[in-house]
Amino acid sequence: MAQSFPRPRGTRDLLPDDLVLIRHLERTARRVAETGGCVEVRPPLFEDTRLFARSLGDATDVVEKEMFTVPRRSESEQSGSEDSGGYTFRPEGTAGAARAYLEAGFPQRGPLQKWYYLGPMFRYERPQKGRERQFTQFGVEIFGAAGPLADAEVVEIALRFFEALGFGAELEVRVNSMGDPADRDRWRESLRGYFEPQLAERCSDCRDRFARNVFRLLDCKVERCRELSAGAPDLFAVMGEDARVHHEGFLDAMCALGRTVREDRGIVRGLDYYTRTVFEIHYPPLGARSALCGGGRYDGLVAELGGPATPAVGFAIGFTPTEIALAALELPSESELADLRGALAPEVWCVAVTEEERLPVLRLAQALRKAGRRAALDLRGKSVGAQMKEAGKSGAAWLAVLGPDERTSGALTLRSLAGEVEIPAALSADLDAALRAALKDPGSR
Repeated sequence: MAQSFPRPRGTRDLLPDDLVLIRHLERTARRVAETGGCVEVRPPLFEDTRLFARSLGDATDVVEKEMFTVPRRSESEQSGSEDSGGYTFRPEGTAGAARAYLEAGFPQRGPLQKWYYLGPMFRYERPQKGRERQFTQFGVEIFGAAGPLADAEVVEIALRFFEALGFGAELEVRVNSMGDPADRDRWRESLRGYFEPQLAERCSDCRDRFARNVFRLLDCKVERCRELSAGAPDLFAVMGEDARVHHEGFLDAMCALGRTVREDRGIVRGLDYYTRTVFEIHYPPLGARSALCGGGRYDGLVAELGGPATPAVGFAIGFTPTEIALAALELPSESELADLRGALAPEVWCVAVTEEERLPVLRLAQALRKAGRRAALDLRGKSVGAQMKEAGKSGAAWLAVLGPDERTSGALTLRSLAGEVEIPAALSADLDAALRAALKDPGSR
């Protein structure tokens, strides 16, 4: 069939069957975050464009190329601001969470906050497998904790999310440190001196990034660029004592949790606000798509937004690459999704034998719904045979047939579509209670 209005490129329609897995990811994320002491927050889907330019950095790919931005519609919306800027649909969740933390006054009234969020993010990038223009992220942010134990706790929450989904012992934590701002300044100059003679041999992305964000050359995936980066100066050679002690404390905390980590100097977060600990979680059996999530510490972000110096650390997990990884590993099992799949089907399908039963069946379905049951009925005037057939296709567990005899007797029979079980139920004023009791009868299942 010709389609005049296809969905936007880089997006997808999440239909009922698709949402089974998404809901499984969401409930797993909520359970793991909440048992880790985190509470949910829901910042807006769009923010003042200047928030992202300030927090992510003007020279990042996200700000320069990948943001969905719309102008303000009137001068009155500018509220006296110097620059209209416009609004941007959030490309990531950390900046909005930090803005909300600051705007609500938490630095003064409750500095330590452990938050999580679930929701859509938006980036205008070239769609490909694992990358979409609208995608869902699960993120955790801890504000107000400067010590390395907070870093370890964030990594542990991320690991437990993947373990809860069925990933095995091959999960691998790769860590690095971005040092403190002064360390980064010294390292930046060392890297410029090292990379400048190589620029003619490197890819166009590296040549572009050299002036804007030289750290990004370290995580280029082009094989020749990786070879050229092998001898790059190490941040640890210029790292100050405070950042070094923090990194060692983080490694000790991970060891105390029984976790093994691998130090990887190639991990360089692409956003400007990261300091000290940065990490990625990988699952090597997935090969080239082994990276599952990334995160780190960003102690300067709240201050950059106009607040007091506030330590913070967090991570973000994209659902799309997680779905791809689960498919490759043939996870989750059908038994893990059984309750979610079952919720797509009605519990009781109500059938009207003649036209006279249409309204009584509507009342019957409503009574079932008031009793907390998923009830369905024919809305298209189908024959009784067609209703029975549709009930079978729906996956309903029970069938309630209401005809002239049932109307006369004031009773009906609930029939199990999976077997021969039948339960009598009264069509009376206490139908809610009668149906609830009947459907809860263990012997009826």
